[in-house]
Amino acid sequence: MNQINTPRGTGKKILIVEDDEQFLWIIRQSFSAVGFPVVSAGDGEEGLKMIEEEKPDLILLDIMMPKMNGIEMAQQMKLKGVTTPIIFLTNMGDVEHMSKAIETIQSDYIIKSDVPVDQIIVQVKKKLGIV
Repeated sequence: MNQINTPRGTGKKILIVEDDEQFLWIIRQSFSAVGFPVVSAGDGEEGLKMIEEEKPDLILLDIMMPKMNGIEMAQQMKLKGVTTPIIFLTNMGDVEHMSKAIETIQSDYIIKSDVPVDQIIVQVKKKLGIV
């Protein structure tokens, strides 16, 4: 009888706030496949609601989104006293957005077009102390 290898659950929930539906689908599937429970939101306003409802252990946060961008969302989190770790995801490599994101809240920054999804997973695991 063959045993099916299923991913071990990490017990750490990830909130992905991303407006690019194709990238969101890929990253959700990738994190789920390695055992992370994943919830998602399409903009910063929805992301703030999901933080309250879902209590994620880490947030992957796109910077450029409609309604409320990632930097504004991080600022709102800070005002509310939310200390959930953030890793900003963006396609923008300019210094201005990177410094704004890092100034806003202690966070990491990934240019998603330059980093494969498996490396994003590695960074998330490191940030959560799983590796």
